[in-house]
Amino acid sequence: MDGFTTRSVEVAEGVHLRVDLSHEPSAPDRPTTAVVLLHGFPQTRHMWRHVAPLLADEHFVLCPDLRGYGASGKPAASTPDVYAKRTMAADVIALADALGVQRFVVVGHDRGAHVAFRAALDHPGRVSHLAGLDVLPTVETWDVLHGAQAAVAFHLYLMAQPPGLPEAMIRGSADAFFGHFLDAWTRDPAAIPAPVREHYLRASREAIDSIVADYRALAGIDVEHDLASRAGGERLRMPVTVLQQDWGAQLGFDAAALWRSWAPDLQHVTTAAGHFMAEEAPGEVVEVIRALARRSGRW
Repeated sequence: MDGFTTRSVEVAEGVHLRVDLSHEPSAPDRPTTAVVLLHGFPQTRHMWRHVAPLLADEHFVLCPDLRGYGASGKPAASTPDVYAKRTMAADVIALADALGVQRFVVVGHDRGAHVAFRAALDHPGRVSHLAGLDVLPTVETWDVLHGAQAAVAFHLYLMAQPPGLPEAMIRGSADAFFGHFLDAWTRDPAAIPAPVREHYLRASREAIDSIVADYRALAGIDVEHDLASRAGGERLRMPVTVLQQDWGAQLGFDAAALWRSWAPDLQHVTTAAGHFMAEEAPGEVVEVIRALARRSGRW
């Protein structure tokens, strides 16, 4: 991204995150209010290439590749917690620590939204505002997938299987598998031009094991963590905005109500853009983030 610098930051033993920064943290006369942008699947931090520069005049913008994706570290999933969203959220906190950021707005799309959600629950003193783009919380994601309509999320069930088979199946036709989502979830194909598409395909081919481990965690340890949080009465104690397609209406659930059970201070907005809204409608996404950052918490 023009004007951004790239660094590699160690966030756990042997795990580095590659991150694009709008400026160095010590740069004089630059914005200090931080916004962390977390990408989705099957993408990398490059998905924010239109959004991040538009925010840089007002904010210190950080765009990392998540653990297991892009140019960031891809540790072996030796235990279930390696790709738990709690662990990946801790990576984000460690990144903020390394860059001297105490509190920040976190915006997550798809996979990144699950990480952002857990960061906000586990570290409410660090996350000032939360935005989730086109996703439901983990438990609710599984709760709303019923019958034949759940076929739209076949990849969740595939990658939830024990290690071995999903990785082998995807590795046998990686470009077809990852390319399916880039095509099926995009309303404006021009939003992901051929060079960007190839970047996403190449990055995904090189991260099959860690991507599957991330999804496998969503069907296991992440559910356990969210159920424990729900039972403990934990809620998102900051302003929350959710921007998503109106797929709740298509699948027969009230997305805003599901989110409000976690987020009392919620603004829920639907968009006409496709799933990859940061690339299809970057101006809309930027305005949502700006409006969120201006809100004061009411909790």
